[in-house]
Amino acid sequence: MKRLGISIYPEHTSYQDNIDYISLASKYGFKRIFTCLLSVNKSKAEIIDEFRRLIEHGNALGMETILDVSPRVFAELDISYNDLSFFAETKAAGIRLDMGYSGNEEALMTFNPFNLKIEINMSTGARYIDNIMKYKPNLANIIGSHNFYPHRYAGLSYEHFMRTSKQFKELGLPTAAFVSSQHAHIGPWPVDEGLCTLEAHRTLPIDAQAKHLFATELIDDVIIANAFATEDELKQLANLDPYLLKLKVELNSDVPELERKIVLDEFHFNRGDVSDYMIRSTQSRVKYKGHNFEVFNPKEIKRGDIIIESSLYAHYAGELQIALKDMDNSGKTNVVGRVVDEELFLIDLIQPWQKFRLYHK
Repeated sequence: MKRLGISIYPEHTSYQDNIDYISLASKYGFKRIFTCLLSVNKSKAEIIDEFRRLIEHGNALGMETILDVSPRVFAELDISYNDLSFFAETKAAGIRLDMGYSGNEEALMTFNPFNLKIEINMSTGARYIDNIMKYKPNLANIIGSHNFYPHRYAGLSYEHFMRTSKQFKELGLPTAAFVSSQHAHIGPWPVDEGLCTLEAHRTLPIDAQAKHLFATELIDDVIIANAFATEDELKQLANLDPYLLKLKVELNSDVPELERKIVLDEFHFNRGDVSDYMIRSTQSRVKYKGHNFEVFNPKEIKRGDIIIESSLYAHYAGELQIALKDMDNSGKTNVVGRVVDEELFLIDLIQPWQKFRLYHK
């Protein structure tokens, strides 16, 4: 199951603002709350009082909260990994270990009597999760999530993200990663240069970030790391289909009605015998066989262009294609629009037989 989440930082924001934000996110179907104890400097009693009221509000709305902690937090609050009752008192669903122990401690925590989830930091790599697995943890109580990075250029590389995410998915563990609101400015630390897992996401619209994470098929939950995202951003994420990639496109003004219908209304999938040069959605040429597709815009083809073949291409007539590379146009091919620039990188994730839709910007 795919889910959406938000983050709150009570030490930097008012109680009522957090309550209102949780309620708004719940309205749009968000199911997770991330919050952080790493930057909190308060007593146990103060933390329980402050966080429990917010967490219980989320619980009442069907949202589960994970507390970000580390061995340092355990030491400062005089908490043992053998006794997680303090975290249970906050009514949280679990804790996230920003930094871990030797592996045995994490495994022991998964058998806590409160059934708190133990969320493991996925970004560290170094086969950390494999080490935990050696100590035979309770898999029902292990989940994973990546880090987020407030410093520009410090976010994960795509290659590292993919490698470490696969380690968790191969074990069947639930996974999460963070996206950044382009309008929020609050995180656990004073640095404010976006708050995302992947460095490549830092300046992208929030929906493009989330589409990418879901399209990797390695991430189950997408969480907005900074607060407070706008209602429009929450709505954008709520409108995503995490199981089907939908690409935002621009169409030329002179596109005939049927060609427009093929682009926007038909359900597309990439052929299994894939090309280096194009994504091919061929069902429209079958459905509209016999229609005369006239030549009207045989311009030079650029990466990201949306193409519909004219009837001069015989049995290819009506086939929709998305250019993966720049190509010469034979004079028989109509360029009807293009994938928007901020989502252009997503076309590289479309696999053989993968289904997708196109919608107008």
